[in-house]
Amino acid sequence: MSANRKGDRRERELVNELDAAGFAVMRAPASGSATERDLPDVLAGDGKRFFAIEAKSSAGDPIYLSGEEVESLIYFARNFGANARIAVRFDREDWYFFHPGDCHVTDGGNYRVKKETALADGEDLAGLVGHSTQARLDDA
Repeated sequence: MSANRKGDRRERELVNELDAAGFAVMRAPASGSATERDLPDVLAGDGKRFFAIEAKSSAGDPIYLSGEEVESLIYFARNFGANARIAVRFDREDWYFFHPGDCHVTDGGNYRVKKETALADGEDLAGLVGHSTQARLDDA
């Protein structure tokens, strides 16, 4: 399966999960290279919380986002009145969410999320949508 088809499938999966959590949600079909506009992959809101989400998935390698992708996400979210989030999903794992400021920035200005970072520090879907609070082992 091509990387684009897998990415599209993962984005639709995220849309369905947010919808099931009670959010009005849509994929921005013109995101990425299809347009010159700064659009996130997914927009979601429930009347109280609004998110502009850049979604990335990987089989297990670290996930990288260009500085331009993240700047575009922040720009759109700020102008739209939404919270910017980077959503990452590794094979056989759930979605995890990060504020862009909580991601590692490489020397080249790109953003990186490693699988172990996602599992240890990422916010799960229930936490993002306000259905639970996530406890960490080191908080106990």
